Amino acid sequence: MTTTSRPAMPWLIILAGSLIAVMTFGPRSAMGFFQLPMLADRGWDRSTFGLAMAFQNLFWGISQPFFGALADKYGTGRVLVMSGVLYAAGLVMMANASAPIWLHMGGGVLIGLAIGAGSFSVILSAFARNVTPEQRSMAFGIGTAAGSAGMFLFAPLSQGFISAFGWSDSLVIIAVMMLVVPLLAFPLRGNAQSGTQSGKQYQQTIAEALKEAFAHKSYLLLTTGFFVCGFQVAFITAHFPAYLGDIGIEASYAVIAMALIGFFNIIGSLAAGWIGQRYSKPYFLAFIYIGRSITVTLFLLLPQTPASVVIFAAVMGLLWLSTVPPTNGLVAIMFGTRHLGLLGGLVFLSHQIGSFLGVWMGGYLYDHFGTYDQVWWLGVALGIFAAVVHWPIREQAVERPAVGLA
Repeated sequence: MTTTSRPAMPWLIILAGSLIAVMTFGPRSAMGFFQLPMLADRGWDRSTFGLAMAFQNLFWGISQPFFGALADKYGTGRVLVMSGVLYAAGLVMMANASAPIWLHMGGGVLIGLAIGAGSFSVILSAFARNVTPEQRSMAFGIGTAAGSAGMFLFAPLSQGFISAFGWSDSLVIIAVMMLVVPLLAFPLRGNAQSGTQSGKQYQQTIAEALKEAFAHKSYLLLTTGFFVCGFQVAFITAHFPAYLGDIGIEASYAVIAMALIGFFNIIGSLAAGWIGQRYSKPYFLAFIYIGRSITVTLFLLLPQTPASVVIFAAVMGLLWLSTVPPTNGLVAIMFGTRHLGLLGGLVFLSHQIGSFLGVWMGGYLYDHFGTYDQVWWLGVALGIFAAVVHWPIREQAVERPAVGLA
C-alpha cells in the first residue's frame, strides 16, 4: 500500500506576500479618516477629496494589468519594490499638498500606481505559481485575509496618529512605514517561469493570451461583475466616516465600523478560500452580491443607530473582500498561471473603474444634493445586476489544443 504526501505550502512566500498585502491595503482603506481634517485645514470641499480618491482607484486599476505583466516577466519582487517606493512618495506629497493638484497627484496618481504594483493580482499570482491547484483557493484566501487585516489595523492606527500628530504628520509616519515593503519583497522575486507549477503552464504570448481571454464569455462576465464590487466597497471606504457624521453618529463609531469591516473581512476572506475550494465559485459570488444589496437596504431603511452601524459593519466585512479568492481562482482555472498577473489585473481594472465612479460620484452627488442616498441605492441595484451576471459563468478551463505545455 502506497501513500502520497501532500505538498507543503510555501509558507515563506505566503507570509511575505501577506505582510505586503497588510501594508498596501491598510493605508488606502483608512483614507476616509483623513478627509474631514484635511478639508477643514485646507478649505476644500468633499468633491475635491473624492476626486483624488477616484484618481487613486482609477490609476490603481489602469496600472494593474501592466504591473501584473511586468511581474509575470521580470519577477514579482521587483514590482513590489516599486510599490513601496511609490507609496511612500505619494503619502509624503499628499501630506504636503498645498493645492488640490498635489493632492490629486500624490494621494491619487502615485498612491494609485503603488497599490497597482502591490495589488492582490500581483501577490496572488506569485502564490498561484508556488502552490498546487488544490491549495490555490486557500492560499488566495490567506492573502486576501491579510489585506483585510491591514484594514483592521490601520483604521484605529490612522485615527490614533491623526489625534496625536495631526493628519499631515500622520501621512508622513505611514510613508516611512511603507518602506518595509521592499524588504519583504525578496521571497517573491520569481517570475512566471519559476515556481513549482511553472512546468504545467500553457505557453502563450501576451497577445495570444489577451485574444483568448477577450473571446471567452465567462471571463467577460466575471470582468463585468467585478466592476460592481469596486463601486460598492470604494464608496464605503472613502465616504462612510463622513456619512456617519452626517446622520449624527459619534465619530468614534466610524473607527469602530472600519475596524470591524477589516476584522470580519479576515473571517470572510478565509471562509471564501475554503468555500471556493469546495463549491461553485460563480454561484458563491452571486450570493455575495445579493447579500450586499440586502445588507445595505436594511441599513438604510431601518433606524440608524450605533448598534445598527456595528451590525452593518460586521456583515459587510464578511462580504467585503470575500469576492477576491473566487474571482482570482476562476481566472486561474480558466487560463492557468502563465499570464495570471496580466489577466487578473484586467479583471481588477474593471473593479477599479467601478471604484473610481463610486468614490467620485459619492463626493459629487453629495455636494449637489447634500446626501449620499443616491449612491447607496445605485449600489444596491448594481449588486443585483452583479448577481445576475455571475450566475451563468462556467467554472472550467478554456478549451485548448493538446500542445503548448512547457
